[in-house]
Amino acid sequence: MKPLDASAIRGILVRGTNWVGDAVMSVPALRLVRARFPSARITLLVRPWVKDVHSAVDFIDELVVYDRGASHRGPAGFLRLARELRRRRFDLALLLQNAFEAALLAWCAHIPLRLGYARDARSWLLTHPCRIDPPVRAAHQVYYYLGILSAAGLAPPRLWEDKDYRPSIRIGVSDADLQSARRLLAGSGIADGDTLIGLNPGASYGPAKRWLPDRYAALADRIAERYRARIVLFGAAAEREIAGEVARKMRRPAVVLAGRTRLGELMGLIAQCRLLVTNDSGPMHLAAALGVPQVAIFGSSSEVATGPLGPDARIVKHPVGCSPCFLRRCPIDFRCMTRIAVEDVFAAAASQLEAPTV
Repeated sequence: MKPLDASAIRGILVRGTNWVGDAVMSVPALRLVRARFPSARITLLVRPWVKDVHSAVDFIDELVVYDRGASHRGPAGFLRLARELRRRRFDLALLLQNAFEAALLAWCAHIPLRLGYARDARSWLLTHPCRIDPPVRAAHQVYYYLGILSAAGLAPPRLWEDKDYRPSIRIGVSDADLQSARRLLAGSGIADGDTLIGLNPGASYGPAKRWLPDRYAALADRIAERYRARIVLFGAAAEREIAGEVARKMRRPAVVLAGRTRLGELMGLIAQCRLLVTNDSGPMHLAAALGVPQVAIFGSSSEVATGPLGPDARIVKHPVGCSPCFLRRCPIDFRCMTRIAVEDVFAAAASQLEAPTV
C-alpha cells in the first residue's frame, strides 16, 4: 500500500460506525487520527442514533448526520449527500464502517484518498484497501478500528501487543443533556443526594445477551435495601417491556426510564449513577467511556472482544463450553445465563459500591 502523505491532508471525512457500542470502541482510532493530523479539519459522518456519543468530544471538528429518513432518503438523497461532501473538498476519507455504501459515498464525493478495510466487495472503490491482520480477531475490537490506521502507516502495527499502550475511550456529556437528565430524575422524585443505581436489563442484539428479569429484580431489591439506593431502569423503546417486567417483579419501587430518553439524555443519566449493572450492550460501553463503575454480565458474547474498557468494570460470567456462541437466541437451555446467580452479581456490585473512592 502506498504510504499517505500526511502533510498534504487538510480535510478528513470519517464515516463513523452505526452502533453505540462500536462508536465508543472506535474512539481510540479517532483520537489517533487527531494526533496524526493535528492541523486537519476532521468531519465525522454518522447516523442519527449515535450522534450524541460525540456531542462533547475534542477530537473532531464537525459532526454531519446521515439521515435516510429526511434529506438523505433514497438514491436521490444519497447523491445529494455525495454532492454536499464533494463541495467540502476532503483530501481523505477514513471508513470505519465496513459497508459497500460507505466506500461508494466517498467515491461519489470525489474524495481522492479512500482508506478502509477491503470488505463487502468494495476494494475497487478504495485507494488504500486494508487487509485484516488475523491476530486482531483475538484482541479487543478497539484494535480492529486501530488496524485500519496501522495498515496505512498512520499508527504502529499490532498495538494490542504494546503493553504500554492504553486506548482511551473517554468521552463527555453535553451540558444540555446533563441538565435534561437532571430534570428527568427530579420529575421522577429522585433528589440530588440520592444514591443512584442504574440497571440495563435489555440488549438490542437479542435475548441471548440478557440476564433473567426476575434475577435483575431480586438484585435490585438487595442493592436498594443494603445501600439505601434508588433504582433506575434504562433501555431503548424496544426494551420498555423488559424494564417494566423487572420493575413489576421488584418489592421496592423503581423508576423506569426505558424508552423515555434520547441517547444524550441516557448518557447524562448514566454519568450520575454510582453504579450501572448491565448486559453486554451499548450502555455498557457508554458507562466505561464516561468513567462510571459498572458490573457487566456476559453470556453468549465475548468479554475479551467487546468487554468494557477501563479499571471501573467488573465482569460476571459463568464459563460454559458453548460460550461465546454469538447467537441472538439460545438454541438449548440458556445455561450461560441461568448459571449466573443473583449472589454472583450482588457480590460484584458490592465490591464496586464499597471500593474506596480515589
